[in-house]
Amino acid sequence: MAILQVIVASTRPGRIGLPIATWFARAAAEHGGFDVELVDLADYNLPLFDEPSHPRLRQYTKEHTRRWSETIERGDAYVVVHPEYNYSFNAAIKNAFDFLHQEWADKPVSFVSYGGVSAGTRATQALKQVVTTLRMVPTFEQVPIPFAPQFLNEEGDFVPNELVAAGVGPVVNELARLNGALSSLRKSR
Repeated sequence: MAILQVIVASTRPGRIGLPIATWFARAAAEHGGFDVELVDLADYNLPLFDEPSHPRLRQYTKEHTRRWSETIERGDAYVVVHPEYNYSFNAAIKNAFDFLHQEWADKPVSFVSYGGVSAGTRATQALKQVVTTLRMVPTFEQVPIPFAPQFLNEEGDFVPNELVAAGVGPVVNELARLNGALSSLRKSR
C-alpha cells in the first residue's frame, strides 16, 4: 500500500502542530487508502542547510541528510501540518524542503494549516510555490484550522469540530487519486 507521510512542520517547544498532526494521521489511517506515517521534523534536528553540493546531485555528506532523504524517499504522498508565521510558512519546513530535491518529485502534497483568523492559508499559498518548484503536485483540497488552540482538550489532544474533521476525506481521496497518476512518472525516473 502507498505511504502517506504526515509531516509536522513546527519544531518549536509547546507547538500545537504535533497534536494536530497526530489527529490527522489517525483520521487518514481510518479513512483508508494509505499506510500513514507521522514524520516529526523535531526528530530530525536538521541544521540550516549544510551540504556542500546542490540537493539535485544527491551527494549527501551528512548523516542527518541521508536519514532525512531515506525517510522522504519512502513516502508516496504528503500532508504538511504547518503554522503561519508573519503571513508565511515557518523556517523549519522551508529548510526541510531545501535539503532534498529528487525525493520530493512527482509526488502529491496537501496541507493542514493552522493559525489565527487566516487559519494559516497565507502560509499554504506561499508553500505551494516551493513545492511546485520541487515538481510536487499540491492539491486544491486542504484543511485550514482557524484559532486552532480552541480545539485542544485538557490533555492537549486536538479534537476538531465537524467542519474541520470533514476536511480529511477529500484530502486523502485527492492524494490517492494523484498518487495513482504520478506513480508511473516516478517509476520512469
